[in-house]
Amino acid sequence: MLRGLKIRHVSMIALGGCIGTGLFMTSGSTISTAGPGGGLVAYTAMGLMIYFLMTSLGELATNMPVSGSFATYSAKYVDPALGFAMGWDYWLNWAIAGAVDISTAALLVQYWLPQTPGWVWSLLVLLLVFTINTLSVSTFGETEFWLSILKVFTIIVFIVIGLAMIAGIMFHPAVGLTNFTYRDAPFVGGLPAIMSVFLIAGYSFQGTEVVGVTSGESNDPGTAVPKAINQVFWRILLFYVLSIFVIAALIPYTSPNLLNGSDTNVAMSPFTIVFERAGLAGAASIMNAVVLTSILSAVNTGAYASSRMLYSMADQGFAPGILRKTTKKGIPIVALGLTMCVELAAFASSIFGPKFYMWLVTATGLTGFIAWMGIALSHWRFRRAFRKQGYELNELKYHAKIFPFGPLLVLAVCTVVICGQGIGDFKAGNWAGLFATYFSVILFAVLYFGYKWRHHTKIVKLQDIDVSPSRQDG
Repeated sequence: MLRGLKIRHVSMIALGGCIGTGLFMTSGSTISTAGPGGGLVAYTAMGLMIYFLMTSLGELATNMPVSGSFATYSAKYVDPALGFAMGWDYWLNWAIAGAVDISTAALLVQYWLPQTPGWVWSLLVLLLVFTINTLSVSTFGETEFWLSILKVFTIIVFIVIGLAMIAGIMFHPAVGLTNFTYRDAPFVGGLPAIMSVFLIAGYSFQGTEVVGVTSGESNDPGTAVPKAINQVFWRILLFYVLSIFVIAALIPYTSPNLLNGSDTNVAMSPFTIVFERAGLAGAASIMNAVVLTSILSAVNTGAYASSRMLYSMADQGFAPGILRKTTKKGIPIVALGLTMCVELAAFASSIFGPKFYMWLVTATGLTGFIAWMGIALSHWRFRRAFRKQGYELNELKYHAKIFPFGPLLVLAVCTVVICGQGIGDFKAGNWAGLFATYFSVILFAVLYFGYKWRHHTKIVKLQDIDVSPSRQDG
């Protein structure tokens, strides 16, 4: 595969992949649920966990830059069965997420053109993304670069205006921090409420791991990946924490608007509400456009990540060999085409069977956390094998700090989040809901043990793991 991604592409892909509709549209629900203090605690803690996750991924990706990224690492450093299960589970998640996103995109376009059929816009978005991804990897990178810049610019403007309103610099009177002590604030609902917000915060940060997939097509992964990790973490934490702080200060946690925000209810977006209070004309239309570009970015990134995952799986013998076929520009065209077909099929299910469609959406919800656990486990075993075989840390192009605290923290937090996801359904005796919630976990287990049973794989011994640096040349 060709290495067409520049350092600025990788940095903005890492940043943009983590800023999506979760921040723009549904972040207000965290404040409504746990209060301003609870929301800040959850996002700050999750941001710290993401930092350690990214440092783990950075160490692996600079030592072995491949397009399959963490599925490849799971197979090489833990167990081939783990890599097989990780890759297929992750690919399916992106394919279904893409179907959800193109449906949402159609609803956003209908905000301006309510009389037009939504399916037409969904198909146009899918066609546009397919075209972008078939041209060249640099075209994908350039598209993501500018889409990410738009999202970042919107957040910066929001934070500046919000802080000005809080301090009374540009808008009078000063709002101050009275909403942080309003009624039961800053912490509402105690620890259970904060834990439930952890789930929402975790979903908001999903997509960060895509930077590991880009390492296989970066023209300088040894520089690009560490730079992306070192810079992006602080930007993400700054954007998320400051945005939550501004929302919490300007909108009381009791406001029904915070709960009414959804991926398509642009008028109830916390960003829209703040912009309107600041007197910004057409705030809802502006945010609708920003959210639409975020959706386009998500579908674009998903098509890229999933097609590269399939290509790598085929390269390792975990998928049919035909999926390794690439164009002259290094695009895995068969893998990309299959992904688009699955997205289209999942989208079609929303037309013919909305219940099945919603079940698909719920069923893939925990896949991101499974992928994060796979990254942490792979790094933990890689580093142990690296030292056991007599290598020194200075031989690594980039090494994660405070090992083994980082990967162990990621494993612990993800385990708590996954286990906590189904508590409500369990207490209510909603077994169908519980099955849907944990379907991705069940699928992962079936794939793992099925492959293990058929191929009799074993966990690779530390002394047998190949930890030598490698490079995938295009």
